[in-house]
Amino acid sequence: MNEHSNQPVVLITGCSTGIGRATAQLLAEKGWRVFASARQLGTVTNLTSERITPLRLDVTDEASMNAAVQEVLAKARRIDALVNNAGYAQAGPMEELNMDEIRRQFETNTFGALRLAQLVLPTMRAQGAGRVVNVSTMGGRVVIPFIGSYNASKFAMEAMSDALRMETRPFGVRVVLIEPGGVRTNFNAAANQGAQQHIVNTNSPYNRFFVPMTRFIDQAEGMSSTPESVAKVIFRALTTRNPRARYVATPDARVMLAIMLRMSDGMRDAMWSRMLGLREERGT
Repeated sequence: MNEHSNQPVVLITGCSTGIGRATAQLLAEKGWRVFASARQLGTVTNLTSERITPLRLDVTDEASMNAAVQEVLAKARRIDALVNNAGYAQAGPMEELNMDEIRRQFETNTFGALRLAQLVLPTMRAQGAGRVVNVSTMGGRVVIPFIGSYNASKFAMEAMSDALRMETRPFGVRVVLIEPGGVRTNFNAAANQGAQQHIVNTNSPYNRFFVPMTRFIDQAEGMSSTPESVAKVIFRALTTRNPRARYVATPDARVMLAIMLRMSDGMRDAMWSRMLGLREERGT
């Protein structure tokens, strides 16, 4: 008998750092057979162990996604779970974002997750069981100014996940959303770097808003949780008999969503106006 035959099999994207890496390590400790993927294989080879197989997988490339899923099936002969974690945040005013950048944001954060689900679902349906866990964010339900492209990609992921959850349930598949707030990874740093790029663009009419925006990102970093704490929530979503549709994964996300989802649009606009100085200029 194959030594791995009794281990549940999971494919995880975005394992080079942060939540993906922590999830790969936790699931391996819990006895799962983990295929830990990243766009650049060299960033995950140091995860290699008896239970972790590193994998190259670019979620913006059809051939790469097909090859990765086929490799998992060739080596493990099943896929019990898919964790769609790969993603990044792009900062900037919607007016000034390059459309190619926006397309890349959606290809990475949304379309890649859907395509991988499409590729693993035939196997899960044949097995009569499976889990698809999509790592979203509290920003998939509430919008923060100047990361609207990122918010939009995650709003789309949430709608996609809701539809998939209802459509695949008759086949024994469960689709679950994970909604963290701030997490101590290089994620916030990347968003902050994007904001800094707009600060130096002194010709932008939005320039003056980016100093308070970077201050907000820095403050959020101070309240952030560890990737390991989110990995534990993902493990619960994968192993609970009847998982919830959504798990709000960090304390700051629970507080923010509890408050902001009860606000009117006008109240949320006023809050961000005060925080970021987005006040209407009278007489212009």
